[in-house]
This record gives sequence, structure tokens and C-alpha cells, in this order.
Amino acid sequence: MAIIPDDNTLDRMESILNIASDFTRLKILYCILGEQKSVNQIAEETGASQSLVSHQLSILKKNHLVSATRNGHNVFYQLDDEHVEQLLEITFDHVNEEWNDGRN
Repeated sequence: MAIIPDDNTLDRMESILNIASDFTRLKILYCILGEQKSVNQIAEETGASQSLVSHQLSILKKNHLVSATRNGHNVFYQLDDEHVEQLLEITFDHVNEEWNDGRN
């Protein structure tokens, strides 16, 4: 039998899942999967404005889904750790498993 996490942990889990569930944020997370990129690079690759990307990165950073590294005047963003990558991979696999076996 699984042990249900305490309310504080469940609250934090809900917050992370809600933050990661935004379409633009998901695109940003995938854009920086495995590499560092600047706001300009992310905006170009996602088709979003620099302002929107900056705002979304701020939310992602505040919630420890991305981290930033400064190099001179440039700031480069990357996934905060391997757990974020695993979250993306597991969600992707689950969605594709559902769609591929007709359970949609």
C-alpha cells in the first residue's frame, strides 16, 4: 500500500505540476532540454516574444524548474536538475502510451 505524502508535500507537488502544465512553459522546458540557451534563443525557437519568455522563465526559475548562469552580459538558462528532465520524459511517455494504445 502506498503512503500518501503529507499535505505540505502534496501542496508543493500540485504547485510544480500546475506550473509545468502551461503550454508556453512546456515549450521553453523542451527548448532548453540538454543545453543552455539565452532568452533570445528561446524566444526564436519557441516563437514567443522575448517579454513572454522572460516572464515565463522567471516563474520557472522561482519554482526551481530552471536555473540561470551569467556569462558577462548574457544569461543562459537550463533545466534546474535531472528531475525536471525526468518529469518531461515520464509525461511524454505516458501521453504517447495512451495515444498509441487507443485509450485516449
